[in-house]
Amino acid sequence: MLGLPDTRGHGRFITGNLIDSLGNGMLLPLGLLYFTTLRDLPLAAVGAAVTVGQLTALPVVFVAGRFMDRRGPKHLTVTANVVSAAGFLSFLLAERPWQIAGAYLLVQSGINAYYTAQRTLILHAAPAAERRRWFAFTGSLRNIGIGVGALLAAGALALFGTNALTWLVVTAGPLYLLAALCFARVPTSPAQAADSERSPSEHREVGKRPGAGDMRRYLLLVACNIPFVLSQAMLSVLIAVYATETLGLPAWSASILLVVNTAMVATLTSPLTAHAAPEQPQHTLALGQVLLVGAMLAFAAPALPATGIPAWPALVTAIVLFSLAEIFYSPAVSELSVTLTPTAARGSRQSLYQLSWSSGNIAAPALFTGLLDAHALLPWTVQGVACLMALAAVPALKSPAPQGGRKRT
Repeated sequence: MLGLPDTRGHGRFITGNLIDSLGNGMLLPLGLLYFTTLRDLPLAAVGAAVTVGQLTALPVVFVAGRFMDRRGPKHLTVTANVVSAAGFLSFLLAERPWQIAGAYLLVQSGINAYYTAQRTLILHAAPAAERRRWFAFTGSLRNIGIGVGALLAAGALALFGTNALTWLVVTAGPLYLLAALCFARVPTSPAQAADSERSPSEHREVGKRPGAGDMRRYLLLVACNIPFVLSQAMLSVLIAVYATETLGLPAWSASILLVVNTAMVATLTSPLTAHAAPEQPQHTLALGQVLLVGAMLAFAAPALPATGIPAWPALVTAIVLFSLAEIFYSPAVSELSVTLTPTAARGSRQSLYQLSWSSGNIAAPALFTGLLDAHALLPWTVQGVACLMALAAVPALKSPAPQGGRKRT
């Protein structure tokens, strides 16, 4: 009924995912506040340092991919959490912009490495028959962990003020090390992963070597994913500014929308993935892009001239459509990212896929604030067109029919 996978024997894997996301929820939104408040540095200098650190960490996805091919996804996941622990603890020593850039280089390197390995680790740790349910379930776990982490951080700040920032940083290091320990003890089955990486048509052509067509299909998947990545970044980059400055809503309105999104994704991803999503992941991707287009139209509706569309109903409709798009799209694209081609779960391909996430998240702040500054409708229009382009490309992701097969009569 709830669409959950069989979790027996997977306690360490579940705990590791929860702890890792708990740390992200506690600290990632508070980095700027930590350095501007406790180090008394100007916001512009801190923001520039953070950007430099994150950009410098971008090539780490390729290093992580090579590491994963040699040592496997479990070792990379453990290493990623250790690097994240070192990065957040280095906040305590960073006092100048170049030191802040170095701290964020470590933090972002850990994040990039973790997500390069995490999808392939699911193939090694979970039964192939429940693959998509595990992708959905881990997505829910991450939303729950991030939400709980954010609530803990907010409670600590409310009780103890900005002095709590130091203790939050000190707490993060052991949390990531505990997550690393959990992942290190996850039982894996590489043989099961190798079998589950093949699509049905690839099982029939198991002796066939991957060719240029496989690489083109995988690059197309990466390109189709970029509009979704940018849509995800809209929640943190654009919604608050749009709701308050463009639509004149109170400052807390964006938080309400984010709570709705988090609650829907955390509670509905597993049941809807199990009982309502199309069987083929490509069809689910198409459904997600259609819902995103609808969400962009709803977000734009209150800013349309001379329509008189009230802001709150439009924004609530938009966030519901947006959340449903995330619920359907995210598990399906994660599944395809490791199964689309015979080599999809290898480090080189996962590096390319993770690059779409890392580069999209880095580009989003400048892109969307620039578009909003030019006109209130531009961010939603550009994003809607991008989703339509991705929707048009989804049919090309389908596996080609095997050559020379006998036709049924």
